[in-house]
Amino acid sequence: MPESFVIIIPQFNDWEALNLLISKIDTDLEPSILQNTTLLIIDDCSFKERTQPFSAFGGKEIKVLRLYRNLGHQKAIAIGLSYAAENLTADKVIVMDADGEDDPADINKLAAKSLQTPGKIIFAERNKRRENFVFRFFYVIYKMVFKLLTGKIITFGNFSLVPKERLQNLVRVSEIWNNYPGGIIKSRIPYDSVLTDRATRLAGESKMNFVSLVLHGLSAISVMVDTTAVRILIFSICMSGVAIGFIVFIIFLKIIGNATPGWASTLGSTLMILMLQSFLISLFLVFMVLQYRSQQHFIPAVHYRDFVEKVDTFS
Repeated sequence: MPESFVIIIPQFNDWEALNLLISKIDTDLEPSILQNTTLLIIDDCSFKERTQPFSAFGGKEIKVLRLYRNLGHQKAIAIGLSYAAENLTADKVIVMDADGEDDPADINKLAAKSLQTPGKIIFAERNKRRENFVFRFFYVIYKMVFKLLTGKIITFGNFSLVPKERLQNLVRVSEIWNNYPGGIIKSRIPYDSVLTDRATRLAGESKMNFVSLVLHGLSAISVMVDTTAVRILIFSICMSGVAIGFIVFIIFLKIIGNATPGWASTLGSTLMILMLQSFLISLFLVFMVLQYRSQQHFIPAVHYRDFVEKVDTFS
């Protein structure tokens, strides 16, 4: 029996690009995949009305799940996954963007890779990026900071395939509510990747600005805040050790009489204050994380229904 697929596509006021994407899905997907595919569109409370009918789709059906309020891309994905896990029967669930930068032809690669490595989430890893130099420069910095603070490497975004045996695990990972790929890394659900090239936007302009990109990067780091906090504390202790070394050296210079009057005491007290501040702030952050871990978390599979206004089906 052929495998069944659900493609989850979150969108916000991007109906034109979405329609073009549906046409590309209809053209680029292998027939054996297409005819067993359901499109699940997560309408993130768009204020622009859809003025054109959906493009012809050769799969099973198109479902539009509308949210009560705008929640953002990551939360819309978490709600789509939770709805699919509870209400749709599928062997594989695909997550992709509505703007067309995730090439539908790469779904065939994800499906083929999933057959080779069953039981793993498969991500589309970017082989090369088409963005401008400034974006690519800050993206490299983001990956370095992510590795430094979390000890993990992130080379992928939302475009991915989730097998049914992992879907129920995934929708109970509270961290995907904040950041989908970061939540999967944190959850230790096994994953793999395939190399893909980023396509170009099909219509309209990107709604992501510099501030949005920074917040997105910070959200990925925040899902592993416990590891980040401990690493910051260790760094603070190391820097405190360096500061103490300098203070000892300053005292030595003072004793042998080579220190400039007033300079040694000023520098020594400044170093001591900075050392205590960094250590106490880091310690406070660690205790905040420990307190957070003891609280009840938002579970997408349990709480997603609070945000669903309605679900429409188009054959």
